Amino acid sequence: MGLESVMTTDVVTVDLDDTVLEVAAVFRERDVGSAVVLNAADEVCGIVTDRDLVVFGQEFVETLERTVVNQILSPVVFTATPDTDTHELARMMRDEGVRRVPVLEEGELRGIVTLDDLVVQLAEDLDNLAALIRAEPPNRVIVD
Repeated sequence: MGLESVMTTDVVTVDLDDTVLEVAAVFRERDVGSAVVLNAADEVCGIVTDRDLVVFGQEFVETLERTVVNQILSPVVFTATPDTDTHELARMMRDEGVRRVPVLEEGELRGIVTLDDLVVQLAEDLDNLAALIRAEPPNRVIVD
């Protein structure tokens, strides 16, 4: 199964030169904990998380109004495409140790998939499998 059914298409983005305070305001306004970071050409160059703001932002506590995202972002390790298989993406996320993956199509940002998105999909798949099992009891052969 591809990512189109699980990805979020209303991706929150910030610019590479936005300040930490501006990013925090976006997080609060949009009620999110991460954003995809775009450069001046609107290319994906990283992800910034609420954890980045807290952990790495402390280093810049005296200059938060001048500290830009570029100083604290998590650089993108990899991206996916809409036709990437969800199970393959889950393996890649595990191997890379990431929880969020931007989805690009021909270089354009189309969405984002989070670990939570994949867990929800897996739970739905398991529910469907359980329903099938309950609906069709196994054939039993009685041997004398």
